[in-house]
Amino acid sequence: MTTHPREVLRAAVQPEQLLTALAKVLLGKERAIRLAFTGFLAGGHILVEDVPGVGKTTLALGLARLLGLDFARVQMTADMLPGDILGSSIFDPRQQTFVFHPGPVFHGVLLMDEINRASPRSQSALLEAMAEGQVSADGQSMALPDPFFVIATQNPQEHAGVFPLPESQLDRFTLRFSLGYPGREAERLLLQGKNQRPEDLPIVADRNVLQAWRHAVTAIFLSAEIEDMLLHMARCSRNDERLRMGLSPRALLALKASAQAWAFMAGRDYVTPDDLRSVALAVLGHRLISTANLAGDDLAVLLGQEAWGLDIRF
Repeated sequence: MTTHPREVLRAAVQPEQLLTALAKVLLGKERAIRLAFTGFLAGGHILVEDVPGVGKTTLALGLARLLGLDFARVQMTADMLPGDILGSSIFDPRQQTFVFHPGPVFHGVLLMDEINRASPRSQSALLEAMAEGQVSADGQSMALPDPFFVIATQNPQEHAGVFPLPESQLDRFTLRFSLGYPGREAERLLLQGKNQRPEDLPIVADRNVLQAWRHAVTAIFLSAEIEDMLLHMARCSRNDERLRMGLSPRALLALKASAQAWAFMAGRDYVTPDDLRSVALAVLGHRLISTANLAGDDLAVLLGQEAWGLDIRF
C-alpha cells in the first residue's frame, strides 16, 4: 500500500470518515476528537484530564472500535502492581515450568483510567511500553501490538490519595487535553438519546490503512519557515525566566509530528503555521514547567506572545 501523503489522501478510506463517525458518539467534541486522533496518527499517546462523566471512556472505546483494534481498560488503584498491567508468570504444573500470561498492556488501545491513583512503581511500568513498544518480563523483551496506543485519564480536581505523574512520565504523552462539558444543544441531544453508542460504530480502517496513515503523516512536508518557528520556540522557552524547564528536543519532535498529523487530517501534504497553533497548547502545556505554576489560559497567553512567534488565538 502506498504511503505518499497525496496518494493516501486520495484513497477510499479517509481520516475524515473516522472523525465524522466519532462525532456522532461524542456530541459537540470535534476538537477533542481531532486531538485524540492526532495523538494516534503521530505515533504517540494521550492524557485526558477532566472530571468524571464527560466521555473519556467513550472516547477510548469509540476510537478502538473505529480503528479495529482490541481494547482493554484498567482502573488504576493504589494497590495495583506492575504485573497487573504488564502480566506475570504463573507456574504450570503440566509443563512443570513458569508460563507468562500477558496483561492488559498487550492490547492495541489501552485505557489507563485515573492513572494518578496508581503508585509511582506501577506508573513507571508503563514507561518502557509507551516509549519502546515492548515490555520486559522474566528477562525477556516482548513486543506489543502494532499499533499500540495508550489513553490515560486523570481527574485534576482530586488531590487526596493520588500520585502526581512525574515529569518524565508526563513527557511520554504526546498530547494532554480536556473534553470539557458539552454545549447546550449537544447536551439537549444527549437528553434526547440522539448520540450513537460506541459499540455500534463500524470498523473504518484495517491495520494496512492505519500503517499507511501513520507513514503518510511522517512524510508531510515541513518548510524552512515551519522549522524556524519550531527552533525559535525552543530557544524562547529555554530563555524565558517564567519557565523552570524549557522545551526538550523530544517536545519539538512531538510538536512537529502532531502538526503533521493535523495537516494530514485537513487533507494537506504540508504543514502551515495554523497547524502548529492548533496543537501547540495540547502538546506543550504539560511540558512547560513554570516557576509560578502557570496553567491553562496563562500558558496559552505565554505561547501566544509575539516574542514566541506563534500568535495563538483561542
